[in-house]
Amino acid sequence: MPLNRRQESLVRSLYTRHGRKKTGCCVAEGVRCCSEVFRSVPELVEFTLLAPEAKVDFELSGEVIDVASGQLGSLGGTVSSQGILTVLRRPSGAEGKPDAPFIPVLDQVGDPGNFGTVVRTAKAAGLDELWYTAGSVDPYSDKVVRSALGAQFSMRLREFADLEAARTAAAGFGYGGFFITDPHRGENCYTTGDLFAGSLVVIGSEANGVDPGVPGRRVTIPMPGGFESLNAAQAATIFIFEFVRRKYMKAGTEGGLNG
Repeated sequence: MPLNRRQESLVRSLYTRHGRKKTGCCVAEGVRCCSEVFRSVPELVEFTLLAPEAKVDFELSGEVIDVASGQLGSLGGTVSSQGILTVLRRPSGAEGKPDAPFIPVLDQVGDPGNFGTVVRTAKAAGLDELWYTAGSVDPYSDKVVRSALGAQFSMRLREFADLEAARTAAAGFGYGGFFITDPHRGENCYTTGDLFAGSLVVIGSEANGVDPGVPGRRVTIPMPGGFESLNAAQAATIFIFEFVRRKYMKAGTEGGLNG
């Protein structure tokens, strides 16, 4: 069955925030993003566009529509299509109590590449929970999905009106720590012992960081080179993998690692 006009119109609309909000759908492009969709949330798939050049080594479910080579180039958002595009319903908001040892919070992070990189990094570190505040980029926009390689579809993302709302929710879940990353001042992130002990770790926006009026414990990444700052994704990666380093150091100390 060929791609019909309604489906084509839907695909085009999903490259706008308004279209995603109106339809409740989003789009994943490329082999790796789509494989994550079919691995983690196949029940949300509406339909998939598949061109002959697609090198797919995973099982597709739902309606599959064959399209001509190059046709996705006029519909999708990538410069060089990999021949596969999946339309799916946007996951519903996360519910229930988190069980992550700490939760990264993105505060008004507007760059899709940075947001997606943080999601992907958190997933790689074994975290399944990430929070963000209103004013951030849509985590299910096509650019964020590509940047994250679809990692958001196997994670629990929660949006809050502001950091105070996130702090209140965290307290209700038993998370007592509230750390705000700061490029210029604060406790050393490598020596702050309770940084990841039931806490939120806030990464601020690219342009302004976190509002200095927001109360919380400031924590910083030492920069011996004296440079002004790192971007949001770089900073988040350092914090997240400092958590990983401590986890492995502790396991090694307790005899949990060999070799």
